Parts: sequence; C-alpha cells; structure tokens
Amino acid sequence: MSDQLADERASAAPVPGQVGGRPVMPIPHRTPDREETMLPPDYQRILAVVRQAAGPVTARQVGEMPGVDVTVRSKLEPLRGRLVKPADRGWLNKLPDGRFTTRP
Repeated sequence: MSDQLADERASAAPVPGQVGGRPVMPIPHRTPDREETMLPPDYQRILAVVRQAAGPVTARQVGEMPGVDVTVRSKLEPLRGRLVKPADRGWLNKLPDGRFTTRP
C-alpha cells in the first residue's frame, strides 16, 4: 500500500514546463528533503519577509518591505498570488483571515 501511495505522489509531482518558450520553474511541494534554496529567488525573498515579521502578515505588509507600490491594487494582487502559491504547496500557512505565516 505504501509503495502505491509513493508511486501516486511521484506521478502527481509538478514537472517543469514552458511558457512563451521559456522554462518555468514551478514551486515544488514542501517535503522534508526539500529546502528553501530550491525555490526561485523571488519566493525565497517572500518567505524571508514572512519569517522576519513579528506575526501573521498581509500581502500589503509583505509588499512594503521589498518596495512594491502597495497603494496601487494592480500591484498588490500579483503579490497576493505569489503568497498563495507557496501556501498551497506547504511553504506558508494561510490563515482564514487572509494573512500568512511560516510553517514550523
């Protein structure tokens, strides 16, 4: 049974793709053998900002640190998407109120 589950997980693992002819590195699911260094640099910076915060943070608070213009909603929504993606893959924890924290 565990072999079957391992095979299913391996087949469900994200595979690198291409967008517009350029290679795209997907955000891998977090596992004990994967480190943050496997993430693209932008996502490593986002995780560092969330980790340095004193508590749960909003997308606006994350955007203020790297210098994103958070007064313009069109700049804030892509950042929110960049926070949701690592949360969906286990790198961050998304709270019901929309704030983000790091996972232990």
